[in-house]
Amino acid sequence: MKILDLLSKEAIIADLNATDKKGVIEELIAPISRLTQTDQKDLVRVIMNRERLGSTGIGEGIGIPHGKLRDLPSLILGFGLSRKGIDFESIDGQPVYIFFLLLTPEDSAGLHLKLLARISRILKNDLFRQQLREAQTADEVYAVIKSDDEDF
Repeated sequence: MKILDLLSKEAIIADLNATDKKGVIEELIAPISRLTQTDQKDLVRVIMNRERLGSTGIGEGIGIPHGKLRDLPSLILGFGLSRKGIDFESIDGQPVYIFFLLLTPEDSAGLHLKLLARISRILKNDLFRQQLREAQTADEVYAVIKSDDEDF
């Protein structure tokens, strides 16, 4: 399975408007809610509950908010870029610019962890992060991810 098997262009936001953590999560969830026909409030609640356990801002300008939902039909990813950076309570205290949002059904823990590991691994590449941050459209973001998309 590849990242782009789970990330639809409709779930890529190349210029987030939100200025805080909850706003970013709500903005990232909106297209996922439409794509999965899942209640937006339920999705936001799941992600915010996970954030209360500890921030998913992993440092170096990256946030990977994630959560599990019982009735979700399948794994799904969202992606967003913040041009100004968001205070996401990251472990390094720096603003977050690159967001991958992951939602998985409750019974898919193995795939959930594999996908988190794959996203974390590709985001360790400085050039990849730079190319993502320089992307101006969903199509450009998609092309950058496609250039490094391997099975996980």
